[in-house]
Amino acid sequence: MLETSARLLQLLSLLQVRREWSGQELADRLQITTRTVRRDIDRLRELGYPVDATVGVGGGYRLGAGAQMPPLLLDDQEVLAVALGLDAVTTGPVSDMAAASAGALSKLRQVMPSRLRHRLDALALEAIPHEPRAADVSAEVLTDIATTCHRYERLRFDYRRHDGTESRRDVEPYRLVRNGMRWYLVAFDPDRDDWRSFRIDRMVPKTPTGPRFVPRELPEGGASAFLERSIGAVYRAVSARVRMHAPLETIAPMMSDSWGTIEAGDESSCELRMYSSSLTSIARWMYAFGVDFTVMEPDALRDECRSVADYHDELAARYRRAAHHDGP
Repeated sequence: MLETSARLLQLLSLLQVRREWSGQELADRLQITTRTVRRDIDRLRELGYPVDATVGVGGGYRLGAGAQMPPLLLDDQEVLAVALGLDAVTTGPVSDMAAASAGALSKLRQVMPSRLRHRLDALALEAIPHEPRAADVSAEVLTDIATTCHRYERLRFDYRRHDGTESRRDVEPYRLVRNGMRWYLVAFDPDRDDWRSFRIDRMVPKTPTGPRFVPRELPEGGASAFLERSIGAVYRAVSARVRMHAPLETIAPMMSDSWGTIEAGDESSCELRMYSSSLTSIARWMYAFGVDFTVMEPDALRDECRSVADYHDELAARYRRAAHHDGP
């Protein structure tokens, strides 16, 4: 009986590893006959495991989807991977899954062998459900949007832009993409005849969904690459050219390809091309270099620098008044 039970567990493990096995492959791996394989498959079915069988050339056995989630057999690395994944969900941006993920992780730790708990503890892994943030989204919304992507159904939603303006959109949804702590939808907007990306936390999907559509080919590089380009375009909405009155070797270590390039330089000065979402941001960055600089273009950046200077003059005066005030 113990031998049979161990063999059933091994058979179940094999069925969970690969999509489909032939009866002969299972018999060879378990060192039993194909007739015993058939009997063991019947026992798994009696225990509630949905094992599907196909006949003919190329036929075999596969673990199907049932009405309930059956127990899973995981190796050591898979257990740790699941634990780390649950922790990421617990502390991630899906608001209504934190408690469920923390509960699942707690149950998993209870049944872990001690050797795995020690490895998990070495990672200093803690799962504490967080309070929802403004950018959090619900699992239900993510699931609904993912379903429209899978079914190729048009999606209607109200959308709030970063400046607060709202609009109704009707798009062809393709992929959900996570970037950092935010979720985005990559979709084709027929009204604008172009691809667009939308932040999920700014969307309010409407039901019912629209008609089905014929899928288009994704932009070059796929959904993730398109989103990266879209986000990059936002942070490169404006550019400026500035001469730094410091040697190239002093400025170069401070530069990052994500927001600027060095166009020229020598032992006394260098010229930078800088990018950002606004000229105000560039003006505020300049103090970080700690050297004198000259704005070459555009002229509007000089106005922003004056505004920053006026602000710091007022701030300095406020601190001086506080420093010289003797008290109440």
